[in-house]
Amino acid sequence: MTDNVVMTRLSTEQADFSEALDALLDRRMIEDPQTSKIVADILHDVRSRGDDAVVDYSRRFDRFTGSLVSELEVSKAQMQASLDSLDASLADALHTAAERIRHYHEHQKQPSWQYEEDDGSVYGQYVVALERVGIYVPGGKANYPSSMLMNAIPAKVAGVDEVIAVVPTHYGDDAGGAGRLIFAAAAIAGVDRLFTIGGAQAIAALAFGTDTIPRVDKIVGPGNVYVTAAKKQVFGEVGIDMIAGPSELTVVCDGKTDPDWIAMDLFSQAEHDEQAQSLLISTDKEFLDQVAASIDRLLPTMERRDIIRSSLQNRGALIFAPDLDAAMRISNQIAPEHLELSVAEPELWLEKVRHAGAIFLGRHTPEALGDYCAGPCHVLPTSGTARFFSPLGVYDFQKRSSIINCSPAGAARLAPVAETLAQNEHLQAHALSAAWRIPGRK
Repeated sequence: MTDNVVMTRLSTEQADFSEALDALLDRRMIEDPQTSKIVADILHDVRSRGDDAVVDYSRRFDRFTGSLVSELEVSKAQMQASLDSLDASLADALHTAAERIRHYHEHQKQPSWQYEEDDGSVYGQYVVALERVGIYVPGGKANYPSSMLMNAIPAKVAGVDEVIAVVPTHYGDDAGGAGRLIFAAAAIAGVDRLFTIGGAQAIAALAFGTDTIPRVDKIVGPGNVYVTAAKKQVFGEVGIDMIAGPSELTVVCDGKTDPDWIAMDLFSQAEHDEQAQSLLISTDKEFLDQVAASIDRLLPTMERRDIIRSSLQNRGALIFAPDLDAAMRISNQIAPEHLELSVAEPELWLEKVRHAGAIFLGRHTPEALGDYCAGPCHVLPTSGTARFFSPLGVYDFQKRSSIINCSPAGAARLAPVAETLAQNEHLQAHALSAAWRIPGRK
């Protein structure tokens, strides 16, 4: 058995290219009926029994041994203690990343606005932050303090009054390791309350509220299939950011970048989990061979090589396109979560991008920088949903109300229009409500 990675090879020259690409993507969000039923039962149970149900599921799924939800809460003092105990270099890295994320998102704040018409009427939009949000930070195969920063900081920049975080980790078990990093990140991000719960039960608690965990207005952040199913089912009770699937990266390269760099970029996505998808589109067939050779040479040095191998062989691909125009058309068909334009003068190709969650320009901008410290949020649309979803940002934590302030003259001018349209729709009260604002009509 060969140790080489056998990746799918595609070319626009093959007659069935589009069909083969669609089959490789196969990102239909198929929700297993059994998973949906399990999640629905958990949601109903937490809604009915509150804290008791949360405790039961935490014991069952998360190794919890206590009897009260309050035991699952990490206090602000504990968060700060975790931060204070970090090595200086690690604390500095978290602070630097947080400051860059905060600085970037300050530019996203949307102000309220108004304009006045000649008759004195005023119209506009009033923008206000959400009152309370819940953020879900994954903690299954790995722990992600960066995700705590990426979810919580935009909410705080938006002006959210209270940020409630949930993460499936354990203060007692992980206080000296990965858990401590997440709690430290929560302290830096300004999280108000943090609970070490995960799964559908965490989503249920945030959506419906319990005696201990407050109900939120919106839930953001990615999770496993149960978390995703739960977010879909509670949507409407609360707002959600998006439906997230496995992470994905598409690299468009002209063949002039170091092939080892590109191989490692593909690894960086593949090491998330076996379902992650790493795709390389190049206009140089020889370069595709060079990257394949780099992959085979570098993979044995990777700690998560088994996960990377599975991801690349089952979900990855090396794709040939005759020119960059064709490469960009393929990229837009993919609509990737992350898109690297590793080409000369990448800015000239930016206008060709129609669908991508985040765009990384140039040979020195690997996706990994965006995951941690570039500034933009790394919570991004996956599974082709970049066609209609945007990255998580400050705007997700704000809501907008319309402002209508008619002067007497303005009301008199608009009322005949409203009256005519209301009569056509056979809504008499609407017509009269408008018409009675015309002097002398009542």
